[in-house]
Amino acid sequence: MIGASRGSLLTVQELLSSRSDQGDLSILSSDLLKVADLITSEKSLRQTLADSGQAAASRVALVSSILESRISGEALSLINDVVSARWSADSDLIEALEVLGTTAAFMAAKSSGTLDRIENEVFHFGRVVEGSESLQMTLTDPALPASAKASLVSDLLAGKAEQTSIAVLTYFVAHLRGRRIVEVIESLSELAAAQNNQVVAQVRSAVSLDDQQVARLATALTTITGRQVKVNVALDTSVLGGISVKIGNEVIDGTVATRLEQARRSLQA
Repeated sequence: MIGASRGSLLTVQELLSSRSDQGDLSILSSDLLKVADLITSEKSLRQTLADSGQAAASRVALVSSILESRISGEALSLINDVVSARWSADSDLIEALEVLGTTAAFMAAKSSGTLDRIENEVFHFGRVVEGSESLQMTLTDPALPASAKASLVSDLLAGKAEQTSIAVLTYFVAHLRGRRIVEVIESLSELAAAQNNQVVAQVRSAVSLDDQQVARLATALTTITGRQVKVNVALDTSVLGGISVKIGNEVIDGTVATRLEQARRSLQA
């Protein structure tokens, strides 16, 4: 997100946090993602709700007339805040609803004590997808209905993951909207970690790191960034040696592969 959308997202995220003790967060999450799905499929409605040229009151009245009997009062109140905000693009409105819906799910998980497990399940599902070219092709196949993609993921995770993990992951594989699936899953990991006031370091290494190495790396990155860091390690044979660390948009690359590529380019210069 850029421009006005970035500030609007922060505002509605704060509004969601202030509602953490109001109502059932799981229902709130389900309702928000349901509305995101509706707005995704209704282009004219989406554009109208994101049009800051129209009075906020009229946008609120429109969305209320459509949703009032279909979702909880808590969800409708928050959605009214969302459509009242300024969005640089109508796609940003959808993304905001998705972020809020996912965050509400993770807030509920934190309250129930299942957040750490869900965070690990989301991360490991991302590694499974990244390691399977056939699964990636299936989940990004434009000819395959979204419902079929969601069913596939649901079947893969049935009995192996928390219902919250399944609900969030099935939603997003059915609503990629041109985004790379691995990057979407990394974003979900970051939203989960944020509930514990952490940021996620996506680490790629040619070899497995033991618990002590992961702990030392997390401590070092926490010192460097000044923020509590959770380390997720993925094996990557293309690394050759060393590690690559990604925190948000920042990349710390100490891999042999990168140094070899840099050397090759310097020789060709």
